[in-house]
Amino acid sequence: MSIFKVDGPLYEFIRRFIDVVKLNFLWFVFSLPIVTIGASTVAVYSVTLKMAEDQEGYVGRDFIKAFRANLKQGIPLGLITIGAVYMVYLNLSLFNAIESNPLPLLIIGVFAGIYFLFSLLYAYPLTARYRNSLLKTLNNSFQISVRFFGRTMVLLILIAFISVFFMYNFTTIFFGILIGPAFIMFLISSFALRIFKRLEKEQ
Repeated sequence: MSIFKVDGPLYEFIRRFIDVVKLNFLWFVFSLPIVTIGASTVAVYSVTLKMAEDQEGYVGRDFIKAFRANLKQGIPLGLITIGAVYMVYLNLSLFNAIESNPLPLLIIGVFAGIYFLFSLLYAYPLTARYRNSLLKTLNNSFQISVRFFGRTMVLLILIAFISVFFMYNFTTIFFGILIGPAFIMFLISSFALRIFKRLEKEQ
């Protein structure tokens, strides 16, 4: 049957699944120092953007090459991401800790969370695909999120659904650990690539 051929859909699915498993493993290993998590994430996006175009080569080699090339940009981007997450967490923790639950504090936390999310959502694939300053990359990510608000919301809903699915039971948690982060990054790359190509045509 054609489904079992080397160029058939089953073979393609298995090949992609193995590539995502490899990427996920490499992401975990190269993120272990924590400080390198940004560079590791950019490296994954470098590969997943190629996967979205069916242009990937050797996953491991391409990942390590991209990791080395993006250390300078990736490390500060990762630290900014960690700092942003901590700031939102701290704000919401203060909101819960104060007995009166001041509404302004909650509003600040929500708006800060949205701003950081929009600024970081496309920042990693932008860094993987283009050369730009860190501030311009963050600003471009925010502008893309606002301009393509509908697509961005669909993407965020899909990410939320996938995240909840991976936490459903022990079996899905296992697959979440096995492929979760890299699979989500591949999903973001698929959305981002279409947007990037449209913007490239406009310019």
